Amino acid sequence: MPYTKRMEELVAERVPFVHAVVVRAQLPTAVSPGDDAIILSDGSIEGFVGGQCAESSVRTAALSALSDGRTVLLRVLPEGDPGFPDSPGAQVVVNHCLSGGALEIFLQPLLPPPVLWVVGSSPIATALAALAGPLDFTVRPADASPGPAGATAAVVCSHGRGEPEAIRAALEAGVGYVGLVASRRRGASVLEDMGLSEEERRRVHSPAGLGIGARTAPEIALSILAEIVTVIRTGDLARAGGR
Repeated sequence: MPYTKRMEELVAERVPFVHAVVVRAQLPTAVSPGDDAIILSDGSIEGFVGGQCAESSVRTAALSALSDGRTVLLRVLPEGDPGFPDSPGAQVVVNHCLSGGALEIFLQPLLPPPVLWVVGSSPIATALAALAGPLDFTVRPADASPGPAGATAAVVCSHGRGEPEAIRAALEAGVGYVGLVASRRRGASVLEDMGLSEEERRRVHSPAGLGIGARTAPEIALSILAEIVTVIRTGDLARAGGR
């Protein structure tokens, strides 16, 4: 495909985008099956998957796909034209300014893997790093550049060492999920002494992890990752300030 190199560059730079590929095209449309384009989060389109009218429908669907991470099979039909036989699961739009020729376009969002910033060298930190990899997280140790900047989630599991400083750094970096591994009582004391705003306190999860009765380090790491995945998939992370 003509945009393979550009896609590789965007992936390397951790830039989210949608790859749009024309699956079917009906005359007199100017595109052919296999034509593709890249749509960025600002709505700009690199490539050609139809004229101005088709582009507007593709842009709208692509931005929605970037938001929820789901692939879309988009059918763009001119007004009054039945177009192609129905495709199960396709999203159908009727574009009133489309001059003719139905289009079917596959939109695939490519989002950078979430970054997990891990503070501490405890057994829980080691277990987090081991379990996060298969879940497609990029694990960034606390001492690695650029720190919490750009991280999706941060987990502080240093058992009392530098906890307020690490939590503050993650909050100031805009990390949406900040987990503190501590008992409920000790965690509450740490956070109370920090004087967090209501918005900041909402982003800090203490004790980190879902209540699954975890006891061992791997079980605790599992509960934390389950909580992070939950807030990512439900959209709570985006509302909190992360990706």
